[in-house]
Amino acid sequence: MSVADSRPRPLVLLPTYNERDNVEPITAAILAALPDARVLIIDDGSPDGTGELADKIAAADARVHVLHRAAKEGLGRAYLAGIDWALQHPHDFTHIITMDADFSHDPAYLPGLLAAVGEGGADFAIGSRYVRGGGTRGWSLGRRLLSRGGGLYARTLLGLGLRDPTAGFVCYGRAALAALDRAAVAASGYGFQIEMKYRLVRAGRRAQELPIVFPDRERGASKMTPAIALEAVGLCLRLRFLGRS
Repeated sequence: MSVADSRPRPLVLLPTYNERDNVEPITAAILAALPDARVLIIDDGSPDGTGELADKIAAADARVHVLHRAAKEGLGRAYLAGIDWALQHPHDFTHIITMDADFSHDPAYLPGLLAAVGEGGADFAIGSRYVRGGGTRGWSLGRRLLSRGGGLYARTLLGLGLRDPTAGFVCYGRAALAALDRAAVAASGYGFQIEMKYRLVRAGRRAQELPIVFPDRERGASKMTPAIALEAVGLCLRLRFLGRS
């Protein structure tokens, strides 16, 4: 195998819904941090024109691709569509990374997450707010309590030895995702993050948590709603008591 063939070939999945103000700068920042990466923008029919802007970005840079979906079906469904796209793509990506489009996930952490998977011995690496060196910035007390409580709930109920099971900044090795029964993944919202970690850990995959600082978004509106939070609560109960597949 040549040196060029052995280099990581990462794909960053970037789901968007009404992220017109963020999509261009976050894509540029990702490619500045990982010049050899490609980015797949997964737009769920944003009415603010995010999808059209994404097409313009892709037309100007061959490293950027766009997957248009007809309507908003939830973060989990968007990521699963992106994972399927990645595993079927002829570029044969070695790593698949999930992250937010609003700069809450700083692209500067990408090289560290990438290095942890494969050469670092992990099957997937998590950008974690709740390991030593990690944290949040600009969050209200209520949001901090909700996040901490949700993580503790999922970790305890599902027996996960992870400090941040709800984290969305994750680098997966291709083999871990290719072997996963993705059709069995039930979550459509933010519970997807918990379910993916649960299924991978149960399959014997090794995780590593790396510290990140997670700031509040500066532009755009949060997609979190009480209904999404309740979905995650119900999901953990189903995984614990009904679905161990």
